[in-house]
Amino acid sequence: MTPSPYPLGLRLEGRRVVVVGGGTVATRRVPALLDAGADVLLVAPELTPALRAHADAGRLHWEPRRFTPEDLAGAWLVQVAVDDPIAAAAVSAAAAERRVFCVRADDRGAATAWTPAVTRHGPVTVAVFGGGHPRRAMTVRDAIRDLLDARRNPLSADSVEQGPPADAPGRVALVGAGPGDPELITVKGWRLLTQADVVVADRLVPGLLLDELRPDVELVDASKIPYGPARAQEEINQIIVDRARAGAFVVRLKGGDPYVFGRGGEELLACAAAGVPVTVVPGVTSSIAAPAAAGIPVTHRGVAHEFTVVSGHVAPDSPASLVRWDALAALRGTLVVLMGLKNLAAIAATLVAHGRPADTPAAVVQEGTTGGQLVLRSTLGAVAADVVAAGLRPPAVVVVGDVVDVLSP
Repeated sequence: MTPSPYPLGLRLEGRRVVVVGGGTVATRRVPALLDAGADVLLVAPELTPALRAHADAGRLHWEPRRFTPEDLAGAWLVQVAVDDPIAAAAVSAAAAERRVFCVRADDRGAATAWTPAVTRHGPVTVAVFGGGHPRRAMTVRDAIRDLLDARRNPLSADSVEQGPPADAPGRVALVGAGPGDPELITVKGWRLLTQADVVVADRLVPGLLLDELRPDVELVDASKIPYGPARAQEEINQIIVDRARAGAFVVRLKGGDPYVFGRGGEELLACAAAGVPVTVVPGVTSSIAAPAAAGIPVTHRGVAHEFTVVSGHVAPDSPASLVRWDALAALRGTLVVLMGLKNLAAIAATLVAHGRPADTPAAVVQEGTTGGQLVLRSTLGAVAADVVAAGLRPPAVVVVGDVVDVLSP
């Protein structure tokens, strides 16, 4: 009889964890390690765009090469996320020699530690082992999650969309994952995500949601790094359509809301042209959630009766811009700018030039609703320089208007 694993909660804050491999398995596992506060060393010649974003943001250290035993110096845990059994065995041997627990994505039997199926409910974390059978563990995990979340009961008589029968044709769900906090995905969005055969995910999707996918789910990293490498939208459309035509249930998981600068409409049109049925699940948009998390309401009685959300990824003086910045400057309400850090100086100068006072309160919220949230408060005339001085980076939401200070003590 095979001995049962000894369940243990690892406190990894500040402790070195080595991840070997930069593909989809690592993309799913790294966010949970970062959430635990681990000092992550990622060793891989190449990375997915999502992992590269973590490296560029300084959340982990990346060594762009193959693994060497010296990488385990000072490590408490190593996760092997490669599909080369020879390379994985070499990492296992080095870990065993140094008495470092080793998780193997390619061979659970050769591992000295297993990652359980996990669900998180506020401060409660439930980890389930299935005796070496991941699907069993996921089934039990999902049942526990249902019990913890009284709002969602998949056995309810009036429940809808319980998942397609095994012989159903492929379909697609465009799901908004919310602004960054994994608990801000909608109940319906989460339910469809747990049913997915294929998940096509953007960079801004909360990483912990990917950590909770079934092990047999195909994860397609369709990250779009701002002003960097991008997978063409046409290619993303084709992936979604091809997988659905092959009979899979595809969840296109997008940060925020699919229809707020998320190209969800383009993807729906591509599916419609291919005859693929689509369900659209709205998400909590960062244009409202990020300011709210920073203590800024986009409207407030007696202060702002309207708010406007615009994209700032195109400079105001560009012929490609569709935004009437002169008209926005004349408004008295709140202006929320998404994807605007690169052009923030030009945007602020344009608004001031068209009449918006330079002393109008302004704020920038970086990585709103996440553990990395940063808030900068300034004025319209000074905000661009203050952002540079503070080293803020995307993703960030810019808020302009009197509401910035309305709840400040």
